[in-house]
Amino acid sequence: MDLAWIWKSAVLIIAGMILLRIAGRKSISQMSVATTVIMISIGTTIVQPIANNHLWKAIGSAAVFIISLIIIEYFQQKFDWFEKLMSGSSKVVIENGQIMQKNLRGIRMTVDQLEMRLRQKGVENISDVKTATIEPNGQVGYELMRHAKPVTIGELERILGLKPEATIKESTLFKEVSENHHPTSIDPNLQ
Repeated sequence: MDLAWIWKSAVLIIAGMILLRIAGRKSISQMSVATTVIMISIGTTIVQPIANNHLWKAIGSAAVFIISLIIIEYFQQKFDWFEKLMSGSSKVVIENGQIMQKNLRGIRMTVDQLEMRLRQKGVENISDVKTATIEPNGQVGYELMRHAKPVTIGELERILGLKPEATIKESTLFKEVSENHHPTSIDPNLQ
C-alpha cells in the first residue's frame, strides 16, 4: 500500500501555510479580487499533486502565485490608477440621509441589502447617516449626522467646561471618496 500521499499532503499543507503567511493577513472579507483569485488558485494547485505526483511543481506554482500577489499589491500601493483598476473604488450609497439609487444599482445591491448591513453596524435610521460607502472589499463604511453621533469623552469634557472650546473637524475619510482624490499627506489625527 502506497502511503506517500500522507507525507505529500503534510508537505503541501506546511508549504501552503508558509506561502499564505508571506501573502499577508487579510481575512476573506478584506480580500481584493486579485487576492481571492490567487488564493483559490493556490488551493486548487496544492490539492492536485497528491493525485498526480507533482509535489515540487505545485509548491513552485503556489510560490509564483504569491510572488504575483506581492507584485500586484506593491503596484496598488505605488499607483492610484492601478489600485482602482485592480480593486475598484468606494461607492457612495447614502449622501445626507438619502439613498443614492443609481450607485446602488451600479454595484448590484438592493436597498434591503444596504439596510441589513447598516443594521448590523447599529444604524437605526438611514436619515441619520451623513455618508455611507460600499468599500471595494464589500464592507460598508458610514459617518453619522452630527445629531446622531454618540458623544465622545472629549466632547463631554468640553460641554461640562472641563476642556477649552475646540474647533470641530470635518471628516476626511468620506471626503476622499466623494471627491475621488487621495490627500497628498496623511492627517496625523487619522493615525
